[in-house]
Amino acid sequence: MSKFVTIERFIFDNQPEYAKGDLTNLLYDIALAAKIISYKTNRAGLQDILGNAGFINVQGETQQKLDVFADQTIFRICDHPGRLCVMASEEQDDVIHIPDQYAKGRYALVYDPLDGSSNIDVNVSTGTIFGIYRYKEWELRGRREDVLQPPRDLVAAGYILYGSSTMMVYSTGQGVHGFTLDPELGEFLLSHESVRLPEPPAYYSINGGYFDRWQPEVQNYVRWLQGRYNDGAGAAPPLSARYIGSLVADFHRNLLRGGIFMYPGERDKPHGKIRLLYEAGPLAFLVNQAGGYASTGTESILDLTPTDLHQRTPVFIGNRSLVEKAESLLQRRKIQLD
Repeated sequence: MSKFVTIERFIFDNQPEYAKGDLTNLLYDIALAAKIISYKTNRAGLQDILGNAGFINVQGETQQKLDVFADQTIFRICDHPGRLCVMASEEQDDVIHIPDQYAKGRYALVYDPLDGSSNIDVNVSTGTIFGIYRYKEWELRGRREDVLQPPRDLVAAGYILYGSSTMMVYSTGQGVHGFTLDPELGEFLLSHESVRLPEPPAYYSINGGYFDRWQPEVQNYVRWLQGRYNDGAGAAPPLSARYIGSLVADFHRNLLRGGIFMYPGERDKPHGKIRLLYEAGPLAFLVNQAGGYASTGTESILDLTPTDLHQRTPVFIGNRSLVEKAESLLQRRKIQLD
């Protein structure tokens, strides 16, 4: 780059006039929260915040200390500026209301404060995922209905990756843009403008240890990706297997190099593990803006309307050609069941 472009400047310069204000500032609030969380994650072993916090969250998972810290950080930065009407976090049972003493805003924020937190203790990349909706009823203070909207109605979505460097990647419906945190300046600088999924794709990402738990159609799709299954409609592109086990990290690699991430349902858990509201929905919005596609295996994730704050869904997300191939194989089972 010939000049430095900060995230604040880029957000302001690239927002439509109607969004310059609360949405611009909300995105910058999230960037500020990311800096604070990044500071803690980079020093986790030195500050007694490794390990579990002694609590079980609504997902039935043991909360890590950094889970709690990240959740509280995002809430405390976003609860009072008057930009939000309500929030929802993967770590909380119910929606998070804006305290009465603060003004109500026009947006609703959903977020996974620290995706991949089970990897914290072994120093593997983690991340934050977020999505922003418009309120449904201005006269009301903020309700579940404000966040239980289909991902296609998101006005913005993104993630922060805490890895060898800290990156914030976001979209407001005008492409996908990435920013890398310069630790000396303490500022996110534009590093990846107008990201598009490359062709041909390079990777497929799935937990192969669960192979025997999947439906036969999913097994055949993975065999096809490996070049070990021929359905008569053409061979798979040459792909390498890469799986970190941290959704943000796996998604980010495939976004930049091309590929598909999969977390299918299992025979006894048909709805899978990925949360629709906090993970699948925002990433589906992002991948669509980058020229890709996200599916349950039978339908577009963008068109799903959540009925529960912690609803789960199977996920196939990445290059459109790879996801549509998965749909073509999985659709055979749907036809047989119908």
